[in-house]
Amino acid sequence: MFKGCHFPSEVILETVRYYIAYKLSYREIEEIQRERGVTVDHATINRWVLKFAPILEHKARRRKKPVSGSWRMDETYIKVKGEWLYYYRAVDKFGEVIDYYLSYHRDEAAAKAFLNKAIAQHGLPDKVVIDGSKSNYAAIDAMNVQLWLTGFFMLSLIEILDIKYLNNIVEQSHRWVKQKTRQALGWKSLEGAKASLHGKELWTMLKRDQIEIEGDTAFERFYALAE
Repeated sequence: MFKGCHFPSEVILETVRYYIAYKLSYREIEEIQRERGVTVDHATINRWVLKFAPILEHKARRRKKPVSGSWRMDETYIKVKGEWLYYYRAVDKFGEVIDYYLSYHRDEAAAKAFLNKAIAQHGLPDKVVIDGSKSNYAAIDAMNVQLWLTGFFMLSLIEILDIKYLNNIVEQSHRWVKQKTRQALGWKSLEGAKASLHGKELWTMLKRDQIEIEGDTAFERFYALAE
């Protein structure tokens, strides 16, 4: 994973962790590392996040623990290259991260793509709570029709609940997305946005002990993930 890198893996991992775990910019991390005797440019830190955050997220996804069958689904918006994109997320009734998806559109096709991604990882939910989104309702309804036509209705269809207060848990969990967007002043590239979001979601899952890996703390689990 670190083949060809000019810095020790310990320095790279520590630097990437600073970015995904705390409200720090690349320049602030550059300054912190300089005080610790490590001279690394903010542009290099950016490249490390772009390269290693998605890799670590992929490794974590393969060890992700099961989630509840009661999902809360919502979307928020972020700015990338001056354009507003939509960030779909779902958590279960306990607040555990289920999945996430960045889209140029907020429509039935985008909602369906997100649901397919989440279901591929966790299987069909028993119910999905939404908050008045017609496109989200249409996507789940279309999925139920498909289940019916293919005979899966013998198991169960997905219950759709449109109850605002039940969705507060996922709406509140969007806060760090907004914070990171403000910190980045809107991402300058799609690759940068995706890498940062992968990293932040990874850190959230590590803090909530959603990854099957040894370690008593989030940072211990983070370093174990790279082994």
